[in-house]
Amino acid sequence: MGEKSLTEIQTEVDQYISQFKEGYFSPLAMLARMTEELGELSREVNHYYGEKPKKSTEEERTMEQELGDLFFVLVCFANSLNINLEEAFDLVMEKFRTRDKDRWTKIETKEK
Repeated sequence: MGEKSLTEIQTEVDQYISQFKEGYFSPLAMLARMTEELGELSREVNHYYGEKPKKSTEEERTMEQELGDLFFVLVCFANSLNINLEEAFDLVMEKFRTRDKDRWTKIETKEK
């Protein structure tokens, strides 16, 4: 699979969801789904990096799967509210480049 823009991803998700009569969930239900997926990602992070090993009966999931699930719901949420994620991303990056530009310690680069 090749690289996709956020717009292409949003279009692909919209085409998938629009084939079902139910369509997108309400914003409140979408937030609940996102919270559920974030919880599953948190569980995986805790298994891999924390102090809570998996039970032998637990299904093997990957961080990639859980991040993908969370991302899918995020895209659905954005689509349901007609939010262009590329524009949203540009807004947040502009905020980091301006308001937060001196917030973190920059890595010194060596001049050649």
